[in-house]
Amino acid sequence: MAMMTDEQLEKFREDGFVAIEEFFTPQECDSLRHRIADIIQAMDVPQHSRTEFSTDAEEQLKAQGSTDYFLTSGDKIRFFFEKGVFDSKGDFLVPKEQSLNKIGHALHILEPTFKDLTHSTRVQEMARKLCLQEPVIVQSMYIFKQPGIGGEVTPHQDATFLNTQPLGRVIGFWIALEDAEEENGCLNFIPGSHTSGISRRMLRSSPGEQSCIKFIGKEPDHPEAKFVTVPVKKGGLILIHGEVVHKSALNISARSRHVYTFHIMESQGTLWNPENWLQPSPDQPFPLLFT
Repeated sequence: MAMMTDEQLEKFREDGFVAIEEFFTPQECDSLRHRIADIIQAMDVPQHSRTEFSTDAEEQLKAQGSTDYFLTSGDKIRFFFEKGVFDSKGDFLVPKEQSLNKIGHALHILEPTFKDLTHSTRVQEMARKLCLQEPVIVQSMYIFKQPGIGGEVTPHQDATFLNTQPLGRVIGFWIALEDAEEENGCLNFIPGSHTSGISRRMLRSSPGEQSCIKFIGKEPDHPEAKFVTVPVKKGGLILIHGEVVHKSALNISARSRHVYTFHIMESQGTLWNPENWLQPSPDQPFPLLFT
């Protein structure tokens, strides 16, 4: 298994992202896929909680009836679906294993297979390579990018949703459980965009406001020519700086693009924004990575 070289560390600092092939074994990737298949088979989601997920600001605000299901998912395993997979009654139009956009946000806490990989020696060594002192894990997600319908993820910065003071304290670990290529919606980045601050923030609304979440600021238009495509093979890891602008296209291929991703935060000297949608609960604080 590969570890980040000094040259890759420098690239991460310069570009805001770096891809490291063969970070996890094919067997480790398959173990996560097998476990998630079992979770889906046991899935029982009330119709009123069948939330279609989007990173688009306006579409998130429209999902007013279901945002509480999202806002309280930080210490739970909950299911978020692709657009158009339900009929008017909330029943599935497709097999349920083909309906999901993602599962989040506490796989790293509640599922031993995911917990073990998240806390693996390699991940801990990577955190030390990044000079993190007291990293904590703030969330985890399993992302499906379903064949033919895997939704577009519009340009965004993770710090919009996971905001800290000072900035620059959140890093995403994005693990390809299948080959992620241009045809099935691999990631695209604007190199160096992590040095320009953040353009918008998603916050919890105040009591009495119409929606449970609101956005401050607006995502600017990003010229397509600025993005670079970053394919990665099964088992590859992409490190993502919290302020780097990135996106992924609609998956129009016949292949899925399964990913396990989690975010860690340097907790030493860091304030987690109390208005973030995601908040640790008294019973479940953000777990330390080094255990």
